[in-house]
Amino acid sequence: MSLARLIRHVFAPPARRLFGEAVLARLGEAIARDEARHRGEVVFAVEGGLPAGDAWRDTSARVRAEAVFADLGVWDTEANNGVLLYLLLADRRIEVVADRGLASVAPERWRAVCALVEARMATGDAEAAVLAGLQAIGDVLAEACPRTPGVDDTDELRNHPHVLG
Repeated sequence: MSLARLIRHVFAPPARRLFGEAVLARLGEAIARDEARHRGEVVFAVEGGLPAGDAWRDTSARVRAEAVFADLGVWDTEANNGVLLYLLLADRRIEVVADRGLASVAPERWRAVCALVEARMATGDAEAAVLAGLQAIGDVLAEACPRTPGVDDTDELRNHPHVLG
């Protein structure tokens, strides 16, 4: 456990500083539009810093993203095709967690999404960074689970982003 990391997380600025209601609404609309291209379910979650207990235990961004994936029920889709894009601002980490129905997607594809978001975040435009990541996830999903004409594809998960903490 690093005391510096604990302090960084406990005193992290809230995610709402970067992601106000108008930005969150635009991101939710982008998710809804993009889901028209595929059968996947995309969820975006952002967290300023880890809860103090997780920071104290030195929980990695990946482990936290997997917990958020479970907590938000991203795994609970009929086709097991949910994908979480998770940002942990205090650590400047981006994680993509995909359900087992997307096991055929090479891990490098998801890492490329993370690298894209990270590079765009470095420019200081968080909204554009997340929009680029959502588009890239949509591109992967359009290949892995394209929409089938005439088949009902109910929107199973909430499109509006989740601001945690």
